[in-house]
Amino acid sequence: MPQSTTGAAGPLTIYRRMQEALFGDSPTLLPAELLAEDIVVETPFSPPGMRRHEGREAWLAFYEARSAVLPVCFDRFRELATHQTDDPEVIVVEYELGGTVTTTGLRASTTLIGVLRVRDGLIKSWREYQDVLAITEALKLTPEDLGGTGTSAP
Repeated sequence: MPQSTTGAAGPLTIYRRMQEALFGDSPTLLPAELLAEDIVVETPFSPPGMRRHEGREAWLAFYEARSAVLPVCFDRFRELATHQTDDPEVIVVEYELGGTVTTTGLRASTTLIGVLRVRDGLIKSWREYQDVLAITEALKLTPEDLGGTGTSAP
């Protein structure tokens, strides 16, 4: 279902825009213009303090701070599956991200699962299940490098 009954873009359309944003001038999976003011972003397998972010400004501040620690240039997005749900606002997506770690030149990829809720053409929630250990290994980070800081709830 590409659009909601109000004519605003639905979850599949917004998901496609998220994909495109990964390869733009300022790569990001969650572009600011697609985020609802009261968005909730969750990564349940992340370290404590980094699992939940409430509100657009809180998420953008966290993402900007983390970008310096995650030196990755994405160059591949492979959609594995997109699942419609009984709720027209929600889709579940499986995808693979690939890229190069800019500090080491290592090429790596990881598979992720996301649950996307879109209302009135804006992302209300994004829950992403990541293989944190594989990402940490590819980036050559230590557990201390991943330590949560900031105001996010566990």
